[in-house]
Amino acid sequence: MIDFKQRMDKILDRITSDELLNNKGLGNEIGFYIFDYPPEFELEMRAHIQFIVRQIPKVKPDLRFTHINLFDLLTGHLKDRKLLDRAIRIQKEKGNQELLKAVKGALGADKIAKVFVSRADPKENDLVMVSGVGSAYPLLRSHNLLNNLHALMEATPLVMFYPGVYTGQGMRLFGKLKEVNYYRAFRLIC
Repeated sequence: MIDFKQRMDKILDRITSDELLNNKGLGNEIGFYIFDYPPEFELEMRAHIQFIVRQIPKVKPDLRFTHINLFDLLTGHLKDRKLLDRAIRIQKEKGNQELLKAVKGALGADKIAKVFVSRADPKENDLVMVSGVGSAYPLLRSHNLLNNLHALMEATPLVMFYPGVYTGQGMRLFGKLKEVNYYRAFRLIC
């Protein structure tokens, strides 16, 4: 817990640093960062993200940023497409597997990446923060979304708050699921 709190206390300074915001020292890599944390601290992380959102304007008033919760993005997208009520009904009546089949087309990572970018508006924001990764699973896998965002985010840094383990080479959601290779992001705080 102490290590997590110490790492968490460094987030605000890191995400408002000129180095991160200007993609310095990345060697032509994209400015994607992951803050991984033990999933049992999800509630503390959510509260801290809200604290960060309130503090950024005080620390760096000219910073244009947005925070996107992936679960809210997915449910909002289903609602906009008039599929949310149907999805809820399918899940209640037929279970999770049938739900996943029913929404697979609407929630494909390539489609959600476009919805994400329209909301994140990387041309108008200097920083995009992403949470809700655990809540969005299994409807959307974060590594698939990140892969689809590479070409769409341009030079705008993205920080994903990830309930699991990120080694710099792979991601393991909740610290339990099978690790998937993903190496295009940097650890936000080591």
